Amino acid sequence: MDDYFNLYRHGFIRVAVAMPAVKVADPCYNVTRTLELVRQAADRKAVLVLFPELGLSAYSNDDLFHQQALLEETEAELARLLRETAALDILLVAGAPVQANQALYNCALVLHRGRILGIVPKTYLPNYREFYEGRQFRGAKPPLPATLDFAGQQGVPFGTDLLFRVASVPHFTLALEICEDLWVPVPPSSFAALAGATVIANLSASNATVGKADYRRTLAATQSARCLAAYLYSAAGPGESTTDLAWDGHALIYENGQLLAESGRFNLQPSLLCAEIDLDRLVQERLRQNSFTENASALLKFLPPYRTIDCDIHLPTGRLLPEREFPRFPYVPSDARNRDKRCYEAFNIQVHGLVKRLETSGAQHIIIGVSGGLDSAQALMVAVRACSLLSWPRSRILAYTMPGFATSSRTRENAWRLIRALGVRGDELDIRESCRRMLESIGHPLTCAAGAYDVTYENVQAGERTSHLFRLANLHNGLVLGTGDLSELALGWCTYGVGDHMSHYNVNAGVPKTLIQHLLRWQAGLEPVDKETSPVLLDILDTEISPELIPGDNEKEQPAQRTEEIIGPYELQDFNIYFTTRFGYRPAKIAFMAYCAWHDKARGFWPDIPDGKRHQYTISEIRHWLQVFVRRFFSQSQFKRSVMPNGPKVGSGGSLSPRGDWRAPSDSEATPWLAGLEQIPNE
Repeated sequence: MDDYFNLYRHGFIRVAVAMPAVKVADPCYNVTRTLELVRQAADRKAVLVLFPELGLSAYSNDDLFHQQALLEETEAELARLLRETAALDILLVAGAPVQANQALYNCALVLHRGRILGIVPKTYLPNYREFYEGRQFRGAKPPLPATLDFAGQQGVPFGTDLLFRVASVPHFTLALEICEDLWVPVPPSSFAALAGATVIANLSASNATVGKADYRRTLAATQSARCLAAYLYSAAGPGESTTDLAWDGHALIYENGQLLAESGRFNLQPSLLCAEIDLDRLVQERLRQNSFTENASALLKFLPPYRTIDCDIHLPTGRLLPEREFPRFPYVPSDARNRDKRCYEAFNIQVHGLVKRLETSGAQHIIIGVSGGLDSAQALMVAVRACSLLSWPRSRILAYTMPGFATSSRTRENAWRLIRALGVRGDELDIRESCRRMLESIGHPLTCAAGAYDVTYENVQAGERTSHLFRLANLHNGLVLGTGDLSELALGWCTYGVGDHMSHYNVNAGVPKTLIQHLLRWQAGLEPVDKETSPVLLDILDTEISPELIPGDNEKEQPAQRTEEIIGPYELQDFNIYFTTRFGYRPAKIAFMAYCAWHDKARGFWPDIPDGKRHQYTISEIRHWLQVFVRRFFSQSQFKRSVMPNGPKVGSGGSLSPRGDWRAPSDSEATPWLAGLEQIPNE
């Protein structure tokens, strides 16, 4: 079990970026400080630690780099660093001046267990404004020796064509570039990524000037996104010469454009920044984004014939959870400002999708069933906004409540409260009598004594509602607005065909349940929403989620059915949906991530959820509901998604439309995913 709860088992690696203290022209001091941080990184179970540019000698030596004493001392201290890290199973990337062919190069060295695996010289030397590297160093232009002898080791690979592959970690291939290499239009890391590098490390000096930190963030973020790679950046810090410049010791770790970790700046004390990189995510992105490999093919003649240097790292064993926090709600940003922005964008995508469909369909009315639940409330809010943009009176929205055998007084009252608050036309169609006639005509028992509360009993009601809506659309030249959400589509929690599965246009099809909840909460807090509408939305949010198809003991109370007791908590199932459809992760990894996110009630983020409703889940609960998801998603409900109505894609998490993000056979098996569940502990 402890091995299961180990991040290295699930495609993650822990990496570190070091900000050491240095003294100018004092390699002995610098190596000693480097050793301290390397040991800290090893203690934290990292497999890679990155140091700044020329950190073993200090960057700001200027013409001292041409002094033989400094160069020899740096090489001797590097040999000491190799000896004293020989027992540490970690990749160490450090910077030092290296002589080759009677020229001096600004280099990055990869060290592992007392060996220099390779030396990569800087390609582009800045020689403008405050930089004069061209005075001391040579750029990595041919001819370069393929190998050289350095620090007591012979035949060390040398050049800009080196990739470092860790054989014991799938998909872990490291490439290096140095400071200015990132500043040019086509950085060397672009070619390295096309050649297979998934992790890029940048040894930088990069003095501090006003606004420069933002530019570094932009460069590192966009390069990691373009390369579909992780990007580590380490800038020189305390101890560098301040004769004419200052240094801020800025460290960054990005993954495909996402900031994983960032250090403070202008710290006088040395520090270590750690984060976990999801290698599976990077590889999955490259598998999906065919333009990545097409770009590699198009540039094949420009790609250098890279040399790959293999090494093996013995990975930490036992329980090792990531420090990285996984979002409990991957469809909903944790930051309040970003959450509002996401809600604004999602809502307007829904609205403008509907506006276009109304304009082209020629429909004169919007027909919608309002249940008093989350989904129909959101669809109705979208319809109201669409009418506003089209300059339609709200009377062209025809909203119907259709009470059935299990409709509760609370949801019925909330449906009418919302209809009246929004000023749309409302009517009520009681479907109970027509449902009874249908049940009688097909010979179905009408009482629960004979087990009458079955799927037929439920679907007769769902079908009757939808049938009424479509005929009303015929009568009023209207468009039936769908209300079912992405979570329900993923779980197959809808009545196929003549049921809530069908509509003329479904604005909620790309919106998962957890996002719908926050869309309603966001709208309830907006200034334009009147004092009558806001409390109704909040009451709907506080209502138990139920299809209301099976009566309870008392029809005035909540019905017998509680959706999340049948198909699982939506907050957990949306987590499963996102990481299955967006990244294609195996079940064991999804369960591990869910455990990291949900096992500790005090950890993670619950947007606007009161303390009393904050949840946590054990690994056995996570496994159970993941199994429910796997069965329903892969083997039971694809036929419903294969013929789903039109509706706009809303989030980067994807949609399930067969015309959009998700194309799958309706008759596939769930065998590989069910087998993967066996790797998850059940206790």
